[in-house]
Amino acid sequence: MSSPVNIPFQTVIKIDRSIDHPVYLQIARQLINAIQRGVLQAGSQLPGSRSLALILQVHRKTIIAAFDELDAQGWTEIRPNKGTFVRKELPQDPDVKPYSAGLLTSYPEKTGYQFRKSMLLDALTLSPNTGLEFNDGLPDIRLLPLERLSKVYGGILRSKTNYRHFGYSHAEGNVFYREMLADYLNNTRGLHIKKENILTTRGIHMSIYMASSMLIDAGDVVVVGDLSYYLANMCFQQCGAKLQAVPVDKDGISTEAVRELCKRQKIRMLYLTPHHHYPTTVTLSAERRVELLNLAAQYGFIILEDDYDYDFHYKGNPVLPLASADTNGMVVYIGSFCKSLAPGFRSGYLVAPENLILEMAKFRRLVDRQGDMLMEQAIAELLEEKEIQRHLKKAVKVYQDRRDLFTSLLIKELGGELTFDAPPGGLSVWTNWNPDLNLMRISKNCTKMNLHLPQELLYQNEHSTAMRLGFGNLNEQEITLAVRVLSKAVNMEE
Repeated sequence: MSSPVNIPFQTVIKIDRSIDHPVYLQIARQLINAIQRGVLQAGSQLPGSRSLALILQVHRKTIIAAFDELDAQGWTEIRPNKGTFVRKELPQDPDVKPYSAGLLTSYPEKTGYQFRKSMLLDALTLSPNTGLEFNDGLPDIRLLPLERLSKVYGGILRSKTNYRHFGYSHAEGNVFYREMLADYLNNTRGLHIKKENILTTRGIHMSIYMASSMLIDAGDVVVVGDLSYYLANMCFQQCGAKLQAVPVDKDGISTEAVRELCKRQKIRMLYLTPHHHYPTTVTLSAERRVELLNLAAQYGFIILEDDYDYDFHYKGNPVLPLASADTNGMVVYIGSFCKSLAPGFRSGYLVAPENLILEMAKFRRLVDRQGDMLMEQAIAELLEEKEIQRHLKKAVKVYQDRRDLFTSLLIKELGGELTFDAPPGGLSVWTNWNPDLNLMRISKNCTKMNLHLPQELLYQNEHSTAMRLGFGNLNEQEITLAVRVLSKAVNMEE
């Protein structure tokens, strides 16, 4: 081309003087964008520095600096006594769209290619983070000893001896943390493990995902309770598993149903939350725990034991996990501090025989090179100082008082519409409702009164009308208000 291109540069290039970014770089990068999208074709001559400076209302030296940047990056070439040209060697897309206003001012709304979509998570709703909220049993972050936590974490950042945690380290996680965690789990769960039996993760969900990806092949049968944890079910299905639901009663998952299933077909994995079954909160009886371990050894299926809220128990001593009595290496045990402390503490763990931990550590390198070494160091020091243990002891008393208040208010305000058993532990209550009620409509009524009642807490079909209502995140005043709003929402439904 013998003459400069004639396009509206004032539309192609938008200068924003409010941002902390040099004007010449803004111009250069938008010209590169124009070249990449075919607005400026290979071989095109750019306007002279004086002309373009006048068009864009900038100093000529700014344009010269932009042209120098283009030349340095190899997008243009300067021909003596002729001007600045877009390099001819640049590839051109024969199907590129012709210039149109707005072509460079927005990001594409859709991909230009096809990809696999999943409807598994479409039903999930995000918390609005405003007003009151029922959740599925999260802790109250206001109870955390934040001053002590921040002091420990800050000390780690300032200490030169901890600089090693800024680099890559063991794929299984922070060594000191795994040592302290092994002691903690041995003392509180009756396990008999070493640090080599622990792989650190970012929480329960990551542990479930990794176990599923490593241990489940497409077509494998995974047994879950009826009902079961929806996110775990979705993870199993995403791996191609076939779910088989078995009944759950007041003593937990039916071992007789599991036995009959084993006789008919090959089972790869049994997923359960034995301490407080999700969502109904019942505890798996000691007899059934022993029987499930025997069935796993006999039929060769994996038990994925999710102990998401073991630390919260209000009556007597909690029943020890299945992993504490596993002598055949059939149990993969997962837990986290996300419920014990706060969801923001993305520190989970997976416990299994050492050969599986070594293999899973290889897989974790693909999705999370090593985890949060600094946070793990902080939690390890808090475990060593017994700070977390003291916090949990105090928190359990608070949550027990909240459970008692919550259940008494449910009876007082809604006793004619629901029934429930006060849970022996955990941070939520499983409530069965009058089947004539429409739970989705009640949820919408709650939203109108600034109480968030997520759809995933509602269980309504031809067999049940129930809600899983978390109370741990609410203090006494909030519990009282939330129950009153819920009562109003039910009355609006009627």
